[in-house]
Amino acid sequence: MADQGRAAGYAASYGSPPTYGTSYESNTSSSSSRQTVKFLTAATIGISLLLLSGLTLTGTVIGLVIATPLLVIFSPILVPAAFVLFLVALGFLFSGGCGVAAIAALSWIYNYVSGSGNQHAGSDPLEYAKGYLADKARDVKERAKDYGNYAQGRIHEATQGAY
Repeated sequence: MADQGRAAGYAASYGSPPTYGTSYESNTSSSSSRQTVKFLTAATIGISLLLLSGLTLTGTVIGLVIATPLLVIFSPILVPAAFVLFLVALGFLFSGGCGVAAIAALSWIYNYVSGSGNQHAGSDPLEYAKGYLADKARDVKERAKDYGNYAQGRIHEATQGAY
């Protein structure tokens, strides 16, 4: 009942009440046409790609048929040439890798000796341990000195009381 009062008040102020959503028939027709367009687009693209794939396969087979006799005729030259090129490329890659490793090692040694850049790996725990041991040694030395003074005072008291 309260909704009827609001709808009547809305209709009096603004005209007809608002409609939320659309009818079922208009939704199904737009949905059906949208699905048809999607299907036609996907089918067109799929058929085009399938045609291109077939043309590529045909071209590859024709090229292989033409090139096979040439490869057989020149194989006594091509196989050793390919092997030599492979070994040369492998040698260049290996020497380049060794050069990069040597430069990295020399850079690390330079930074380690000069102390520049970041601290070396593990130096922070070592510095902490060295400082900790130095503090403990200082504490032991102070306690030994205090105990020595205490013992000397007790000895002095004991000798004073004896006279």
